[in-house]
Amino acid sequence: MNPRTPRTRLGHDRWLVSYADFITLMFAFFVVLYAFERSDQKKQLQVSAAISAAFRSMGGRAKSAAMTGEADASRNTTAAPPATPSAEEQVSEPASVKENLDRLRHELAETLQSQIASHAISLEMGRDGLVISLREAGFFASGSAEPKADALPTLRQIAARLGATPYDLRVEGHTDNVPIHNVHFASNWELSAARATGIARLFLEIGSIPPERISAAGYAEYHPVAGNETAEGRAQNRRVDLVVMPRVSLSFAASNSANAASSANTAIPPPAPSQ
Repeated sequence: MNPRTPRTRLGHDRWLVSYADFITLMFAFFVVLYAFERSDQKKQLQVSAAISAAFRSMGGRAKSAAMTGEADASRNTTAAPPATPSAEEQVSEPASVKENLDRLRHELAETLQSQIASHAISLEMGRDGLVISLREAGFFASGSAEPKADALPTLRQIAARLGATPYDLRVEGHTDNVPIHNVHFASNWELSAARATGIARLFLEIGSIPPERISAAGYAEYHPVAGNETAEGRAQNRRVDLVVMPRVSLSFAASNSANAASSANTAIPPPAPSQ
């Protein structure tokens, strides 16, 4: 046997020592990396658990506060007295509007019995509300826009009663179809508008009805209630209508908006002197 053989084989296998050392170092390196990774996961779990616990605690306090607030609101609602509706709220429903206006008509009918009996005044329910019709014969001289002196107490009674309601008042002047032309009025338009604004001005001077609730319009001969072929019909058409109506028409079949658009709405000038 050749005595050199073992030494030669030992020299050729010496790289295994270095390789084993390298493998050992690599193993140790990956063990350290794994240890760091496991440590990070543990910390992340701890942080996540802490955040979850904090949110659960906040949610519990918020829910408790909400329940306390609801309980307080419930106690306050129970203890608070019911609000009293205003006059306008009480008449906002269509049925209430009709009932109140009908009651007003009956009250005025009792107050104005003598004027109704003499056909100076008529009361009826119209499309927009209660219509108080003042006939010319009882309130105006022919061709004049100034109310008669003996009609003033009646007008004051009407103004006082209407001032106690929440309704608006539209004063409408009407004439017959007989043309008029005198030193005061060139046409029926001017006469009807002057009569309406004269009554409206009188109501403002009395002070029982707020100005924002009053309006005036002149319709001339274009809204008759009777035929103009007879003297009786023309007498019925010469009138001033006081239309008592809610601010928003809720209870009547139709409104007079189309008629109002074609009417001569005017400001309230001083009453024209009598002819």
